[in-house]
Amino acid sequence: MAVITISRQFGAGGKTLGKMISAKLGYTLVDNEIIQMVAEKAKVSTDWVESIEKEAGGKFLRFISGVVPKSLVDRVLDEKRGYIDEEIYVDLLHNIISKLADGGNVVIVGRGSQYILKDHKDTYHLLLIGEKDDRVKFMEDHYDLTPRQAQQIVDMEDKRRINLYRKFGKKDYDHPELYHLVLNMSKINLDTARDMVCSFVRMCSDTSYKSPPGELLEEVWG
Repeated sequence: MAVITISRQFGAGGKTLGKMISAKLGYTLVDNEIIQMVAEKAKVSTDWVESIEKEAGGKFLRFISGVVPKSLVDRVLDEKRGYIDEEIYVDLLHNIISKLADGGNVVIVGRGSQYILKDHKDTYHLLLIGEKDDRVKFMEDHYDLTPRQAQQIVDMEDKRRINLYRKFGKKDYDHPELYHLVLNMSKINLDTARDMVCSFVRMCSDTSYKSPPGELLEEVWG
């Protein structure tokens, strides 16, 4: 009943690796589905939720600090017409991600899940990083973009990520201390990363298993 969160620099392959991990472990992958879940709870369009994410301000501090306001979900659901703002979004996001984690066997991509679930039992946090040139090339290869388009979108999303966490009041989002595994995707391929993560999670989740020195590496590298 493990939970895996994936944080990543844009273009490091977080969504792709998440699909591969979930397929191998038989877990559910949750990425942009969270936008739909929030929209349904708040009775608003997914476009509105996406705009809230892009324009998030100081109220996100509550989300990151873990100090969640009294639930606004009931109030939202009682309204005849839907409505959402940053405070409601934060409350719903915390509620949805926590419930997903309580169900277990799930891979959650992004949305500060490494902070929301920092104390959640049987949860393993991953960070994917990579050289910018490699991340641009990844976007070219996997999303049918021209080199110019790939460069522009990586630059734009890098800035957006920095600004978002700045609004969170956090500068430590890429610090290895927050994560169980930090994978440099410029150094390893996706298949190796998938096998490393799956082997690590299986061994950590089996409380009766005591890994002899070096066995994890032997299983991954064969």
